[in-house]
Amino acid sequence: MAGGRLIAVGTSTVRALESSVTAEGFIRQQKGWTDKFIYPSYGFRIVKGMITNFHMPQSTLIMMVSAFAETELIMKAYKTAVKENYKFLSYGDAMMVL
Repeated sequence: MAGGRLIAVGTSTVRALESSVTAEGFIRQQKGWTDKFIYPSYGFRIVKGMITNFHMPQSTLIMMVSAFAETELIMKAYKTAVKENYKFLSYGDAMMVL
């Protein structure tokens, strides 16, 4: 990447990009499946932030979101979302995590 910050839109995009990055930090074109599982303490290689829906608090997707920020901070945001009646899952409210 020639500078800047790569912000992925969606958890599937995060997984695809992190699965396709070279050792030099470039994205290589490929197709197929990935078994990339992202959880707290994962060392992101190319993605520097993400925009995603509010996922269910005990899902693997919340683990991925927690990899960008401290789990405690993400859970605090979720408590606020529940209190404010945000919409969860697809076509709901979204958040940007940096």
